[in-house]
Amino acid sequence: MRNLLEEIRQCKVCEKYLVNGVNPVLSAHAKSKIAIIGQAPGSKVHSSGIPWDDKSGERLREWLNIDRKTFYNNEIFAIIPMGFCYPGKGKSGDLPPRKECAPLWHEKLFDKIEHLELIVLIGSYAQAYYLGTKNKKTLTETVKNHSEYLPKFIALPHPSPRNNIWLRKNDWFEKDVLPVLRERITSVISKEYLL
Repeated sequence: MRNLLEEIRQCKVCEKYLVNGVNPVLSAHAKSKIAIIGQAPGSKVHSSGIPWDDKSGERLREWLNIDRKTFYNNEIFAIIPMGFCYPGKGKSGDLPPRKECAPLWHEKLFDKIEHLELIVLIGSYAQAYYLGTKNKKTLTETVKNHSEYLPKFIALPHPSPRNNIWLRKNDWFEKDVLPVLRERITSVISKEYLL
């Protein structure tokens, strides 16, 4: 795993497309139990090199009901975005994650993780890639039907402050999805500490 992570961190496949340069940001361990699959690092994370080191990460940890120390314990959480580098700014937020990363690296990473129990799919890019034909027509429908994908996957919207309007419109998310997410996370982490 260490060699693979080093190889990924040296990757320059998308260099010519990235205005801000390459800086693959991810975290994983052969013992990781939960994988967080998001979009791509934002500009703050690109600078710090620490995954989810921003407002979105704060909200995500709140949704998961865990502290920073637990979140950054790579023996519990693998943090594997769809695109490992910051894709740059678009008209209404960041550009989509580069399409090269997931097909090039995800399978190799998952082959090295021995006992993965849960994959948290954050946003439409991760959901489309991993759920395939089981993905619904909209992110809202996919998240609403989260129980269809358990116990292997759970689908979430992006925790970005840009999604505050979506969260207000879909108050069922906090009532119906977050308790299931937290219960699943607690169950996996509890097993980790019992071993």
